[in-house]
Amino acid sequence: MLGPLSAFVLTPFDGDAVDERGFVALVERSAAAGVDSIGALGSTGSYAYLERSERARLARAAVEAAGDVPVVVGVGALSTREVLAVVEDAQRAGAAGLLLAPVSYQPLTDDEVFGLYEDVTAAASVPVCVYDNPRTTGFTFTDELRARVGRLPGVGSLKLPGVPADLDAARTWLTGLRGAVPAGVTLGVSGDAFAVRGLRAGCDTWYSVVAGVLPRTCLDLTSAVLAGDDERVDQVEARLEPLWSLMAAHGSLRVAAALAEQLGVVPRAGLPRPVRDLPADGQRAVAELLVGGDWG
Repeated sequence: MLGPLSAFVLTPFDGDAVDERGFVALVERSAAAGVDSIGALGSTGSYAYLERSERARLARAAVEAAGDVPVVVGVGALSTREVLAVVEDAQRAGAAGLLLAPVSYQPLTDDEVFGLYEDVTAAASVPVCVYDNPRTTGFTFTDELRARVGRLPGVGSLKLPGVPADLDAARTWLTGLRGAVPAGVTLGVSGDAFAVRGLRAGCDTWYSVVAGVLPRTCLDLTSAVLAGDDERVDQVEARLEPLWSLMAAHGSLRVAAALAEQLGVVPRAGLPRPVRDLPADGQRAVAELLVGGDWG
């Protein structure tokens, strides 16, 4: 469905209003760096805090700003009715793919989640990326359900929340999962700290939060992994390791927003209330990391 690096961009806020100009600047930054695709309105894009009209407007802005780079647009919502409405908007905007997480207030069963993807893939005209994100949705996919959903016509990719810590175990797991879905369905790793292990184990794509702010750095890391340049991988990952630690402590959204603001990519990378900015100690850690470095 997608190439090796997919950059997921922030939706910055200025007070209670979306900073559309800042959003476009982030999309243009990733597109200019040469990422393989751009993810708009994912969890990092704060889709759950936006009205339908805002999401439609940002989807159009992302596709226009990305140029020839394909844009995958998040379409998650509480009800299937809402999801289908957002799907229509995203497709009208020119999305190359749809990113769908099983969001719900009531805990969902496996059959209900399967039904969600069944309904959406039946209505979609572009590939659907299955967004497995238990930290935000509260729903945990089993391998059986991943395979069942992955076999639906219209599913293009499975976005996995991580891979096993042992590389051989990760390879075995991915091989089994790959054998359970059609050949055209790609497997992607998210959770930036898992990126190197995921790509080495056989994932097709790194779905990256940090690449939405530091696309050149993440392209460097991706290229090094795919080329088998272990020395370069170690160098780049050592630079990024403090970010992984900050994300584990504070959440990737807050850290990405602090990066974007301190790098001057956007004047103010505000977050949608009640979400608050990275606390002062985290802000200092980001500032110290950026001193004297060539980040991009």
